[in-house]
Amino acid sequence: MISRRNFLHASLLGAGAMAFSRPERLFAAPGKPPMRFIFLHRGNGLFPKVMAPPSFDEKLAAKENRKEAFEVDLDGHDLPQWMSPLADHVDNLTILQGLSGKMCTTGHHSWCSSLGVYKANERISSIKWATVDFELAKLFPSPVEHIELACFPLDGGNARGSLDGIAQGFSARGPQQPNYAYGSPRVALSELFKTVAEDKAAQAEYQLDRMLLEFVAGNETAQARGLTGGEKSKITNYSDSIEMIRTRNAKIDAMADVIRQHVPELDPKYLDPDVNTLDRQVGHVEVLLGALISGLTNVVAFTVDELGHHYTGIPGIEGEKVNMHDVGHGKTIGGLEAEEIRNRCRHHHMTLVERIVTRLKSVPEAGGTMFDNTMIFYFPDSGETHHSHGTEFPFVVMAGDNCPLDLGRRYIRLPGYGQEGHKTLGNWYTTLLNAYGNPIDHFGALDVGLKNINQRGPIERFLG
Repeated sequence: MISRRNFLHASLLGAGAMAFSRPERLFAAPGKPPMRFIFLHRGNGLFPKVMAPPSFDEKLAAKENRKEAFEVDLDGHDLPQWMSPLADHVDNLTILQGLSGKMCTTGHHSWCSSLGVYKANERISSIKWATVDFELAKLFPSPVEHIELACFPLDGGNARGSLDGIAQGFSARGPQQPNYAYGSPRVALSELFKTVAEDKAAQAEYQLDRMLLEFVAGNETAQARGLTGGEKSKITNYSDSIEMIRTRNAKIDAMADVIRQHVPELDPKYLDPDVNTLDRQVGHVEVLLGALISGLTNVVAFTVDELGHHYTGIPGIEGEKVNMHDVGHGKTIGGLEAEEIRNRCRHHHMTLVERIVTRLKSVPEAGGTMFDNTMIFYFPDSGETHHSHGTEFPFVVMAGDNCPLDLGRRYIRLPGYGQEGHKTLGNWYTTLLNAYGNPIDHFGALDVGLKNINQRGPIERFLG
């Protein structure tokens, strides 16, 4: 875990990168509502077989088994049981199969690979560029740019040793710039909404932070006097980064009345350091909803779980501390078979998605609702199985009516790995970026194993 001082330092570095890469787009212009993006990724794989509607006839089932390209309207088909919480929102649902990600780190842990589309490990030096969520955040700027939440692992993966704090996350701001994530709803709530906190101690802490920034800004400016060349540039950039945070804070202060209306009112159980996993996930969702609705951010990444996370609160075995690595190896725990444990966890994840969609559909915006301007992605962070190879990264996508992509109420299987027309995570993220205003030729690394397939560019099927 990291100290508050180091977290502030990391924030300054990240803010500086944002400021100097796109200084003209620090905050969204008034008028047309921004688009919002919510990335929910989970560890331990997501089996492609559980994504297919059980109502497929023999012909469709055969195509599915051969991983041949096809698509069907979900109207008239039954959703897989674990997706049943989304039944009332099927018009906004797309089940997307067939994307590969062998250019990513797969297997037990992926770190920021599945969002960045490159090989990565625990070393900061392995981070090659910003992950796709940060690239989208640049297109729709907000006061805090991007928020990351996580149910951290206790063994293996990114952070170790604590669930309840701030630690290196699973997204990246840029080359060798890891993001930092809030590990508990309590910490996220206190940090994100401290500008309007009623607690006197929290207000005092916030004022101390502001005083610290003012002091550091003046100190760095003084240090720059007399320096030349690279040293002066380094100090100046750091000072400018501090000033950008002060500007950001001033904008947040000006939003205080709006923010105050949307501070999540969490049940005390969500604020308990010993909150079980399922309640921790619900608490995080309430925080991300408050942050989105208040306008603090337009992009959220949420690591719903990671392979090294020890689950608690699973229905039927609430008292068990479930090691998801054991589940990946097929171990029966508390009388429940591994596949049933997976099913119950996935079902709970869909209740989280349903909670987000329902809430955003209740918030009026520009003649419609906030959900009209929102996309939600649920996917595995390391591929198709526990010991994945990256040949498939299944996605559940929820998209509002103003999404420019040709989606909605569809089961779409793209050509399988190695088949003509096969697409990768890089193609998918290129499609998103192109659709929302970044005409990038290609996002992410290429798969050296797909030598005879053109891997570059967006997926034209989705661009209409």
